[in-house]
Amino acid sequence: MVKQVYNNNSVKTSTLLRRLFKAPDLKRFFEENADQFCIMPFHEYISQLCKKLDKVPERVIKQSSIERTYGHQIFNGTRKPSRDKVIQLAFGFGLDVDNTQKLLKIAEKNQLYPRIKRDAAILFCINHHIGIVETQSMLYDLGESLLGGDLEYGRSRLG
Repeated sequence: MVKQVYNNNSVKTSTLLRRLFKAPDLKRFFEENADQFCIMPFHEYISQLCKKLDKVPERVIKQSSIERTYGHQIFNGTRKPSRDKVIQLAFGFGLDVDNTQKLLKIAEKNQLYPRIKRDAAILFCINHHIGIVETQSMLYDLGESLLGGDLEYGRSRLG
């Protein structure tokens, strides 16, 4: 299991929402709940995740099918990854669905949503431990854009 990166004193989201709605003003709400908004920077989180899972960034990048230089820029914090790159990293780490959703949340990206055909296919592949190459092939067969590129890019690479 991946270590929690939120503050140890975190309250349930429903409790925080209740506090927000009852707060007389937003500034005071933020001041009184400042410790609830501390999320580790994405590059720090993935570096810790490497240590936790006993993985090397170079290997995660390769298994993510992310260009090497770009991948290292994500790991050192000089580049912020797109949603697709975060999903690719989840494949590189071999994460399950819950930890993939968490990775997206920490990267401040939209989580995968099963009512969107492309997202449903990605969720299916993650849940069934299907690798990124096979996932890309499945997305291509479905006529969906590939992770990290559009459908035309996929045709030139897979076709």
